[in-house]
Amino acid sequence: MLILALDCATQACSVAVMAGGRVKAHCYEEMARGHGERLLPMTSEVLAAAGLDFAAIDAFAVTIGPGTYTGVRIGLATARGLALAAGRPLVGVTTLAAVARAAVFPPADPAILVVALETKRADFYLQCFRGDLTPLSPPSSTPPDEVAAILPPGPLAIAGDGGPRLSDCLDATRPVTLLPGADYPDARHAAAAASRDIAAAPPTVAARPPGALYLRPPDVTLPPPRPARAPVP
Repeated sequence: MLILALDCATQACSVAVMAGGRVKAHCYEEMARGHGERLLPMTSEVLAAAGLDFAAIDAFAVTIGPGTYTGVRIGLATARGLALAAGRPLVGVTTLAAVARAAVFPPADPAILVVALETKRADFYLQCFRGDLTPLSPPSSTPPDEVAAILPPGPLAIAGDGGPRLSDCLDATRPVTLLPGADYPDARHAAAAASRDIAAAPPTVAARPPGALYLRPPDVTLPPPRPARAPVP
């Protein structure tokens, strides 16, 4: 099965084509802004590198968050449009699951895998996984003073760009390993996660498309209400 995956939910933009569990073409760029301008050209570049067109794609995948509100919306809108035009199913993958799959973490390691992503606020986007990447907790938005209470006991292996700051919030005597592999989600790992989900439960074109995963309100300051106008006599 050919899967085309997109990600622009955090501080990077990436596209990948995967077939039979192997990446055929891939592009990844870290960027703070400009995802909307880069995502479609990057998609065309990856398809060209793989020698494919949209008609060859069997399923699409996209990261659904948590992440930046603009990035999540851009990725979802683009993936939905491509899937609809191609008449192919679309699979959603969380950014936390994508980073977990990227982490260099042996499945037999007894530590709990924790993915921590920065939110541009004091809190973290967090989720815990077993070594086989089975989730142990739902995705959460967690402030630093609540981190220790929600994490399971025992040694921890931490992935994601929030890892260094998260480790500073924990007891210094607790065994903690910061994992290499990925600070941000990557489309090739989103494709791998989608491939696993598709194998477990094949999606259909008629299925409801995935929605955004928002864990807290956006960082938006609303304008003050306008004063009521006096009625015109």
